[in-house]
Formats: sequence, structure tokens, C-alpha cells
Amino acid sequence: MKIANLLNIAWRAISRNKMRTFLTMLGIIIGVAAVIAMIAIGEGSKQSIESQIKTMGSNMIMVRPTSNVEGGVRIDNSSVQSLDEADIVALKKNPQYINAISPVVSMKGQVINGTYNWSTTIQGVTPDFLFIRSWKLKEGVAFTNQDVKAAAKVCLVGLTVVSNLFPDGGDITGKSIRFKNIPFKIIGVLSKKGDNSFGQDQDDIILTPVTTVQKRILATTYYQNIYASAIDEKSTSNASSEVEKVLRKSHRLKETDENDFTVRTQTELVNMLTSTSSILTILLTVIAGISLVVGGIGIMNIMYVSVTERTKEIGLRMAIGARGLDILIQFLIEAILISITGGIIGVVIGISATKLVTYFMNWPTLISFSSIYISFLVCFVTGVFFGYYPALKASKLDPIEALRFE
Repeated sequence: MKIANLLNIAWRAISRNKMRTFLTMLGIIIGVAAVIAMIAIGEGSKQSIESQIKTMGSNMIMVRPTSNVEGGVRIDNSSVQSLDEADIVALKKNPQYINAISPVVSMKGQVINGTYNWSTTIQGVTPDFLFIRSWKLKEGVAFTNQDVKAAAKVCLVGLTVVSNLFPDGGDITGKSIRFKNIPFKIIGVLSKKGDNSFGQDQDDIILTPVTTVQKRILATTYYQNIYASAIDEKSTSNASSEVEKVLRKSHRLKETDENDFTVRTQTELVNMLTSTSSILTILLTVIAGISLVVGGIGIMNIMYVSVTERTKEIGLRMAIGARGLDILIQFLIEAILISITGGIIGVVIGISATKLVTYFMNWPTLISFSSIYISFLVCFVTGVFFGYYPALKASKLDPIEALRFE
């Protein structure tokens, strides 16, 4: 019997009981829609994490002092003093994979402009910091190395600080603000960065020469962090190893001594966050995939019912020349049609649900065409796997016994 005829027969058979067929498809529809939506949300979150981290500087390397345990009391990282000017000098001496270095010290506090005030973070850095963070200026100019040497009271402000201290707008370069009763002259405004991967507002910041914060605010000679930049993304791992080697030598650590600092790269951060996102995506996809199994069981159940209801019809077809293989293929086609049709509806609902999530909840999503292909493949396999046994049962019916069936 021709496949076209078998398709026609199968379509008419499943069309006789539209509601029953739809309820059979429901598990497949829900499963496919959920899988597509979960994968889209997972892929979207991974892409969002990667893009946000790249805005921080894709080649960036971060060095922080390591917290130790003394007398059973854990010392906070901010209190550890293991990074100083000698480390910066050592890192800048004939670097192979490093092209920019900036020490960092910071402090939270109240910044004031007339009657307006705002709680923010002031961060002491060097001019290389803007290059390392791939941060441009919206207006004004950056401070110079000469400003760092002079511990100049100049600053660059983020857009969040600007909106809270200067709500009336206008050009703010040249104006003064106060932090800890110390006046700072605004010489530039930083371009928009937005929230980072941890939900922190990167624009809620004031940048000023590192020596200004050290001498005028914190009264310290140590650094809380060191930021560096590799010559390119491919060299990030080598640059990280170079930083570790130089700092171990600078701190006079023996081979058996542990580092009194930690070195982290953006690549490590991306891998950590995306791996967490991937695990959650896989978990949610597996849970959603259970619906496909439930849907497949529903198909098997309904095909067994269909074989029982149409036993006489099967006997009649065999009596006029239909082979067991023809009957097997006919019922397999019916199962596959139910599964594939449910899959198509599920894909449409899944894509629509993804668009609605993006529109109403503002979540980043990315519809993967591979997930659509895989969904159709799974639907086909589900139809074949769960439809085979009922179809096999139908093909092995004895024609005479089938014709006598009531």
C-alpha cells in the first residue's frame, strides 16, 4: 500500500475523535513548549552574563588579598594588607602578557552637592583603569598620572551619581562635590555601564586618583585590589600566570607557601556563572521533558484503545490483501502524526511564551533553532517508540479472529 494512502487513512482515523486526539497531544504540547521556553531562557541568561562581563573588560585580571585565619578569627579581605606599590612596580617591570595595570582602593560614603546628597562608592584608581575596564567618558577629560602623583582632588562621576546630585541636568564638568568633607572637582562624566552580572549598578561610582583616596580618606599605603589587562583575550591565562609568578616573587613566598592573594580572570567568572546557569537550564529542561514521556505514554495508551476499537476494520483490511507490515506502518503513522502535530503546536506555544516572558518580565531570552530541531526529533522518536507496540499488536492480529471481534 502506498505511503500517501496510509497517510490519508491515518489522518482520517485520528480526525474522527478530535477531542480525544487533542487530549492525547496535550502532554507532547506542554513538554515541547516547556523545553523550548526553558532552553531559550537559559541561553538568554548565559548570553546576557557574557555580554555584561565583557562590558567590564574581557581581558581583565583581578588580584585581591587573601583572607587568613589568625587565632581562630577570620580576617576580612578588606583588612588584609598584602598589596602595595612594590607589587605595581614589579608587575610593570618588563611585562610579557600584561599591557595595563591599575591599583584600586575604595570606600563607601555620602557625597554632597548643595542640598542634594547620595550614598555611593568612591574608588581610587590610575588612568589605566578606564582602559582595563573598557570605560569611555561621556563628557570631560580623564585625570592624568600627574594628578595621581599630586593626589589631586579631581574626580570622574558615574551617571547614577549625576542623576542624584544634579537632577536639574546641564553641564556639570568644573563643578565641585564633597565626600567626607573633602571637595572634589568634577572633570568628567563616565559613559553608561548599567548593572553587572550580580545586579550591582556600575554607574553608581566616583573615580578619583588612587593616591587621593589613600592619603586624604583612608590614610593607608596599601591597595585593596589590583586590576590588570592582558594584551588580548587569548593571552589572559598566560597573563594570569605571569601576575601570580611576579607577585609570589615580590612577596618573597617560598615554594611551599600558599599565595597571600588571589588572581581571577573574566574567563573564570564567565565559566562559573554560565556553568551555574547551564546546570539550572538542564535541570528545568529535564523536568519539562518529563511531559514528553507522559505524552508518549498517552499516545501508547490511546493507540492500544484505537487498535481494540478498530479490530474488525483491521481484519477486513487483512482479508482484502493488506499485509501485516501495512497495518504496522498505518498505526505507526497515526502515532507519529499525533506526536508531530503536538510538537508543531508546542513549538508555536513555546516561542510565543518566550516572547511574552521577554516582553512582560524583561528577562533575556534566546530562542535556539537547535532546540526546535531536537524537539521535532524527540516527537518523531516518541511517536515511533510509543506507537510501535500497539502497531505491532495490530499487525499480528489473526484476520479471522479480528472479523469475529465484537
